[in-house]
Amino acid sequence: MVASPDTNYLSPQEYLEWEERQNIKYEYVNGEVFSMTGGTLPHTSIALNLASALKTHLRGGLCRAFMSDAKVAVSENGPFYYPDVVVSCDERDRQAIKFLQYPCLIVEVLSPSTEAYDRGTKFKQYRRIETLQEYVLIDGEKISLDYFQLNEKGIWELQSYEEGDEVYLQTVDFRFPLSLIYEDVFLG
Repeated sequence: MVASPDTNYLSPQEYLEWEERQNIKYEYVNGEVFSMTGGTLPHTSIALNLASALKTHLRGGLCRAFMSDAKVAVSENGPFYYPDVVVSCDERDRQAIKFLQYPCLIVEVLSPSTEAYDRGTKFKQYRRIETLQEYVLIDGEKISLDYFQLNEKGIWELQSYEEGDEVYLQTVDFRFPLSLIYEDVFLG
């Protein structure tokens, strides 16, 4: 999804109350809101394929998978983002209604207009979430995935995957061929 800035400066509480009355979603960073516009069909299909596979894999357990309508709070004061896919296994998120605060896995599907932001500023903000263990960036234009995992020393390690590889998401003990998330996706 592509974010476009609107010049509304709001407190976190004002944002949460204001956004409930809007027809579209807005992310919130440092008092500013950014409208979330629609992505491409491949972007949506990639996110849906992974979210569906995770939902099936996690069924009956403590973890829950969500798609792009699930808001994530880096802290109670923001930023607030809408990742493409997010998983929380934390009991504190089980009763959440408006936003998740304790995800273990966040996934963003990259587009040319958001890639630098998702890899840089957004990932820097997400790393402030103490429960986050894995961050996945999926290329929306070619079969490729970058997997970041927080190691036991508190350092984020990168593993890149290409066509033909099997991906392993450790926090949810889920293995899948990379081709699964590109199923029925036309990459022009």
